[in-house]
Amino acid sequence: QVQLVESGGGLVQAGDSLRLSCAASERTFSTYAMGWFRQAPGKEREFVAGISRSGGSTYYADFVKGRFTISRDNAKNTVYLQMNSLKPEDTAIYYCAASRAIMPTKRADFASWGQGTQVTVSS
Repeated sequence: QVQLVESGGGLVQAGDSLRLSCAASERTFSTYAMGWFRQAPGKEREFVAGISRSGGSTYYADFVKGRFTISRDNAKNTVYLQMNSLKPEDTAIYYCAASRAIMPTKRADFASWGQGTQVTVSS
């Protein structure tokens, strides 16, 4: 399994932006599809965005389309989540995850998870 470490979370105001990063430990990073999930207090962990192994394909949950952008740099073993126009309902712990599947979106598709980074959006 690949080890993942997220960073970049914090406290921001509604309308602000944040960029999350997730660094992977393996040189085989480019062989994994990557995803971002989030979990708000009292709620299930939900899929946010995913990116293919090469970075050529990206896909998003409807509630972040047009506001969030996922990208990756395989030379740096890092995946990013650019979050713009943040809303209070985006408040959650954000997790990155790695998968051997093609275009994964379900939690069960991802075998490796980071520890999460807290994002808090105040109104």
